[in-house]
Amino acid sequence: MENPAFKASRFIAPRFWPTWLGLALLRLFSLLPYPILLMLGRLLGGAFYYLVPRRRHVAEVNIAHCFPHLDQREQQRMVRESFASSAIALFEGGISWWGNEQRLRKMHRIEGIEHLQQALVQGKGAILLGGHYTTLEISGRLLALHTDRIYPIYKPARNALFDAVMVNARKRLFDGLLDNSDMRTILRTLKQGGIIWYAPDQDFGTERSVFAPFFGVPTATLTATSRLAKLSGAPLLPFYSQRLPGTQGYLLRILPSLENFPSGDDVADATRVNQVIEAGVRMAPGQYLWVHRRFKSRPPGEPPLYQR
Repeated sequence: MENPAFKASRFIAPRFWPTWLGLALLRLFSLLPYPILLMLGRLLGGAFYYLVPRRRHVAEVNIAHCFPHLDQREQQRMVRESFASSAIALFEGGISWWGNEQRLRKMHRIEGIEHLQQALVQGKGAILLGGHYTTLEISGRLLALHTDRIYPIYKPARNALFDAVMVNARKRLFDGLLDNSDMRTILRTLKQGGIIWYAPDQDFGTERSVFAPFFGVPTATLTATSRLAKLSGAPLLPFYSQRLPGTQGYLLRILPSLENFPSGDDVADATRVNQVIEAGVRMAPGQYLWVHRRFKSRPPGEPPLYQR
């Protein structure tokens, strides 16, 4: 590996062998034609749908609450599509980490890069506000083909070997990688003109969050987004990615920076952040990561949503 911080000798214990095998297969699969990867992803997603009933239940609850106007058959179709999209994302990770640049350039188009360039002129960096769309990994690699000084914010993976390989790959592709808990370094990076790529749509509890609507459901939403924008003065730009139908590849969209953000009202700002992410979800509902427990924390007096 190119990153000197990565040492394969740290991961030779037998408990890492299954991960090594999985990573080797992932790298091998990344060489396959794109249509075949899509087909394999859908087959794998179909298997996951039956093999992980707990996650299927989470996706069913999320989709039922976010799209109550859909009948049960349509909701189940979206659940299946989300599993397929999540499995495809695994193969997209391999393409992102080890894919040929010439191949990647042919697989996508981007809209709104001028909005990012205009925001950077202010000299305060920029915050790209995204969500946990299943195209998250490959969208970062594709965006890096159009601009430098990208610093994704990430949460370390539980599997130590997978995390080390992921960090190594991302550090080769981007100017740096920022731990989501290292606010000081994140702020310094913005003040130095860096581009922070940020997806705050996960439930980290209520301590540093407020309840704001997400698809009409009161949702624990981090206040760190508005705090980061306030302390740095960096503009906040919605960033969307979408897997196009068939084998057309990917579409990236960057919208103009949000005006009057932050407002000073935590709930209003959190609501606006959720609206931005929700708009991205609605562009391709089946491509969102519905298997995470977005509504784990509940307002006082409200029952949990994921109990059977």
